[in-house]
Amino acid sequence: MAVERLSECDCGKVQVKAVGGPILSCVCYCDDCQAGGRKLEELGARGFRDQWGGTPLLVYRDDRIERVKGADLLRAVKLKDDSPTTRFIATCCNSAMYLKYRPGWWTSMYTARFKGDVPKLQMRSQTQHAPKGADLPRDAPIYRSFPAALFLRLLRARLAMVFG
Repeated sequence: MAVERLSECDCGKVQVKAVGGPILSCVCYCDDCQAGGRKLEELGARGFRDQWGGTPLLVYRDDRIERVKGADLLRAVKLKDDSPTTRFIATCCNSAMYLKYRPGWWTSMYTARFKGDVPKLQMRSQTQHAPKGADLPRDAPIYRSFPAALFLRLLRARLAMVFG
């Protein structure tokens, strides 16, 4: 049986299930993730970014995500009306839950929302946008931009979705 992980807001009213292994476990420091993180923090979300403003994420195929409980409590948040990325926050307790990039076939779920064991961190990306002088941990490969390995993982996941 495939591994199931439950992502839950702080008060437990919103739950999202992820089935199987993630495409990737990463921390993203890109400008968009940092701006989006600040926006969610303005709405009351806390504890989902690292001390350098990076966003720890478990990235799953869309067909492996299921909103189990409280979908009506999720609020979509965009930086701009035409932004391709939408972040979702649980309105019951202001927990940052996940983000969705359109037209992508994946969902990036905030690692902080998962209880128990989570997959080991595989990379830190877009570190060129981390604060100057940030002494990032060397617990995973560090990439100044989006590495080819990220795109290869996404492509493999897409092919697996198409061909089963």
